[in-house]
Parts: sequence; structure tokens; C-alpha cells
Amino acid sequence: MSISITNHTLEKLEKLLTDLGYSVRYEKGNFKTGSCLMESSKIVVVNKFSNLESKIIALIELIKVLEVDETLLSDKQKQFYYSLLQTSISF
Repeated sequence: MSISITNHTLEKLEKLLTDLGYSVRYEKGNFKTGSCLMESSKIVVVNKFSNLESKIIALIELIKVLEVDETLLSDKQKQFYYSLLQTSISF
């Protein structure tokens, strides 16, 4: 499956993380990647200076490694989550 590089996709990724109990913030910083996870406080910090594609890729890669409690997700969100797990990042 391929993911569209749109603001709508970014919003869907943010919503998925929010539903999983994470707070998503956009800030400047010395990031080597597009995002940073502070697990103890469930905060995802995204480099606000990254382009849209980098933000989306960073969030997808992050979501793929999280331990996800699927009971927190609606059926539609679960479908989106499963599609992300099957997505290979090659834009």
C-alpha cells in the first residue's frame, strides 16, 4: 500500500497517535530524524522544519515500532493502523 503525501494523511497519523494516548507536538530541535518519542510521558515531538513528506515518514516509522493497545482504536483506525504496518517507506 502506498500512502499519500498530503496534509490529510498527516492529520490521520496525528489522530491515530492521539487515540493511542500520545500527544503530538511540532517543535524545533536538533533532530537526526523527523521525530522523537518521549515514552515515559507519551509525547511525540516532530521537527516543525521538516517537509510534509519527512513528517509523514517519521510518524509512520514511529507508529510501526510502538506497542499499540488496539482496544483504544475504532474499527476504521485499526484498518488504517494495519495498513501502516504493511506500508514500506519508499517515496
